[in-house]
Amino acid sequence: MLSTIGVESIEDLFKDVPEDVRFKGTLDVEKALSEQELYRFMSSLAAKNVNTKETPSFLGAGVYDHYIPSVVNHMLLRSEFYTAYTPYQPEISQGELQAIFEFQSMICELTGMDVANSSMYDGLTALAEAALLACGTTRNKKIIVSEAVHPEGRDVLRTYAKGQHLEVVEVPAVNGLTDLEQLKAVVDDESACVIVQYPNFFGQIEPLKDVEAAVRLSKKALFIVAANPLSLGLLTPPGAFGADIVVGDCQPLGIPAQFGGPHCGYFATTKKYMRKVPGRLVGQTVDEEGRRGFVLTLQAREQHIRREKATSNICSNQALNALASSIAMSALGKKGLQEIAHQNMQKAHYAANKLKEKGLSVVFAGPFFNEFVVNVNQPVREVNKKLLEKGFIGGFDLEMVNPAYKHHMLIAVTEQRTKQEIDDFADALGGVVHD
Repeated sequence: MLSTIGVESIEDLFKDVPEDVRFKGTLDVEKALSEQELYRFMSSLAAKNVNTKETPSFLGAGVYDHYIPSVVNHMLLRSEFYTAYTPYQPEISQGELQAIFEFQSMICELTGMDVANSSMYDGLTALAEAALLACGTTRNKKIIVSEAVHPEGRDVLRTYAKGQHLEVVEVPAVNGLTDLEQLKAVVDDESACVIVQYPNFFGQIEPLKDVEAAVRLSKKALFIVAANPLSLGLLTPPGAFGADIVVGDCQPLGIPAQFGGPHCGYFATTKKYMRKVPGRLVGQTVDEEGRRGFVLTLQAREQHIRREKATSNICSNQALNALASSIAMSALGKKGLQEIAHQNMQKAHYAANKLKEKGLSVVFAGPFFNEFVVNVNQPVREVNKKLLEKGFIGGFDLEMVNPAYKHHMLIAVTEQRTKQEIDDFADALGGVVHD
């Protein structure tokens, strides 16, 4: 290689670097390891990690431990899928395009909406993009968001809004739900949208019918719902309550927790706003011989159309993760998805009742899906350390996002948790709290 580029030594490559700033001597680094030694060393480090395969997890707050059918990984490891980036050439990307089309179709069926895009980075950016669509459509700059929406989602929303000079108004939560009276007080004809989460960050199920009625007090405001797609296997879809846009994160559907990412956001809306959807859509058509085919269509981003006409600068979609969700939904089927959603609700309610028996206070009384809040009467951080010693990953410390929720733990119970694990967790948490 040196000969090819015309130099005699490695040192010659650095001759432009002055002698007085070059490092002289030996770097203070450990001796290089052989491949086998490195493998053993890295394995020993990895073994120190706590993982959800060996330790029952009751941590949720946006990332959950759910069942993933084994077929998901088998399909994702096929080279035509995991090497695909963007299907710009439909004639050689039919498999990828069809996979995205099926994803869009299933998201529409789950949410009760007319159209869905080919996926987004995650649920939080999808939420912010929905707000931008509402502002662009209504030409209003006031975004109303419930305090019961995921705090990271609200952070992303504020970041997006700052650059666009938009106003973000937060409506407080009362007893774990959006305060409807406060919502009605701030909704006006200058509002671009109202955003709620379903189930919300505290696990409570928002009364979408009542929220929608409050939104319609404005002549222009759009009704945006951020929904857990798995919960829609059991709950009435937001589309049935008149939602204009439904967004969310597909992590509960076939995507591992994997240290918090990457995820896959979905974005669904009505036909009225189809041409303003960020990202792109895959459409179904026929070729010259009448055979079914798939193409990218309605690409409303600046890479594809005039910049001033673009509705978003979102570029890539999460095609591989969208495929994972599509495979998971297909493998589970309608009944399987309903069954898993049902198990989430039943096991979470069972866990709440067991914790009540152990003397813990479940904070909110309203209906919930698979998460609920308990008061542990001491710092959650310390409680979680003790739970880990007992072999459990505890819940989320709500004080981290709001000082008003001091000593409050958000507990998630998914279909992965067995009755024995729930019973043992209740015993462990009860013991820690009453020690």
